[in-house]
Amino acid sequence: MTAVEHETATGGGNAVAKMTLPTLTAMVVGGMVGAGVFSLPARFAVATGVLGSLIAWAVAGAGMLMLAFVFQNLAIRKPNLDSGVFIYAKAGFGDYAGFNSAIGFWASTIAGNTFYWVFITATLGTFVHAFGDGDTVLAVAVSTVGVWVFHYFVARGVRDAAIINRIVTVFKILPIATFIVVLLLSWDAGVFSDNFYAYDLGSMGEQVKNTMVITTFVFLGIEGASVYSRYARKREDVGRATVLGFLSVLSLFALVTLSSYAVMPRAEIAETRQPSMIGVFESVVGPWGQTFISVGVIVSVLGAYLAWTLMAAEVLYQPARNEDLPEFLGRENAVKTPITALVVTSIAVQSLLILTLFVSDALNFMLDLCTSLALIPYFLAAAYALKLALSGESYEAASPRAQRKEAIIAGIATGYTVFLFVAAGLKFLLLSTVILAPLTLLYVKARSERGRRLFTPTEIVLCAVIVLAASIGVIGLWTGRIAI
Repeated sequence: MTAVEHETATGGGNAVAKMTLPTLTAMVVGGMVGAGVFSLPARFAVATGVLGSLIAWAVAGAGMLMLAFVFQNLAIRKPNLDSGVFIYAKAGFGDYAGFNSAIGFWASTIAGNTFYWVFITATLGTFVHAFGDGDTVLAVAVSTVGVWVFHYFVARGVRDAAIINRIVTVFKILPIATFIVVLLLSWDAGVFSDNFYAYDLGSMGEQVKNTMVITTFVFLGIEGASVYSRYARKREDVGRATVLGFLSVLSLFALVTLSSYAVMPRAEIAETRQPSMIGVFESVVGPWGQTFISVGVIVSVLGAYLAWTLMAAEVLYQPARNEDLPEFLGRENAVKTPITALVVTSIAVQSLLILTLFVSDALNFMLDLCTSLALIPYFLAAAYALKLALSGESYEAASPRAQRKEAIIAGIATGYTVFLFVAAGLKFLLLSTVILAPLTLLYVKARSERGRRLFTPTEIVLCAVIVLAASIGVIGLWTGRIAI
């Protein structure tokens, strides 16, 4: 979720209550274009060639569009469920599932925020080698200062105002659009043809699977499109804006990937240091390209980090107010900032920053961990939508045709998220449970505070599975079978 999206979600007033189709579409685009796009060339080149990229974007585009429709349909079918994406899991599968959805989403935002700092310092590493790839002591020290400076301003009630959003949006789109135009003008048909197949990277299915984590990461925030419905001048514009905005972003991401294959050999792109858009652009235009893209990256990511910090605190604050997390996480300070949740969030980011000193590839590790954790609430929301469509709940006034259509959409979205779990791999699934298992203590504390039953029989089984998987993950880390 970026600054644009957060403003829409939290901004009030009549000005945003009458959004037109172009405005809504721009909000959808701004909500999805973040830092991940700047790392696309190398991430794709490591996994596949041109043909695999075309297939991967087609698969990811279809799957994520179905997921966008799921959130849109849920907003219509269950308009009273407006406390965040976790509420769908709670409504559909019980309190403990809702807790895991909320805490999984929060952990995903923490990994994402850590990724942002690694990304910024890795970008600075282009100019100052002591920053390395964002995983050196200097990089962690500078990131630590940044975390607590942002914490200070957010705690004092600073919000991402419209002027910040406009600046961030310009600095995101301008370098990306320039990158695409320049590379298309520099198109080398011979290089593109040589990169079309990647015979040395395994089967086409394996190549496509290896791109799924990055394609999911760049679309994180897609669930935010559903919140725009309350601000639309025309209700039907929400669906149109979702499709137009999503297709615009999909085209942008695909063009960044494919144009890179037309100016450099795949093997060289794969070896380009992250953020790889910098190296690819510099190879075409010379040294000024390095500075141009780098400035865009830093401004864009800092703006997005502000919104993600607010979002991460809200993800703890809202469940606490709904009695799904301990009361202390629902405390506010004098300026109505969820201060305890913000402190916990900043400490968590700080902890992961220290972890980057011991991770072999900090940037890609945080990206993959963020994506894997985000799949939990996505899967549960899609499964809830499927449950509603199959049971007929909330479809009393809908036609059978509409119900069947939404059942198919929810079924595809559910299947797609399962596929993403497979694509992410067992390693990140186990690492996710290593995070979720100890955080279950927060659920136990919240239930105890309200004198409520801890677990149903089904929830006991689910908890046991999570703890068992976490134990396997810890043993794997201890023995070295799981490398980070």
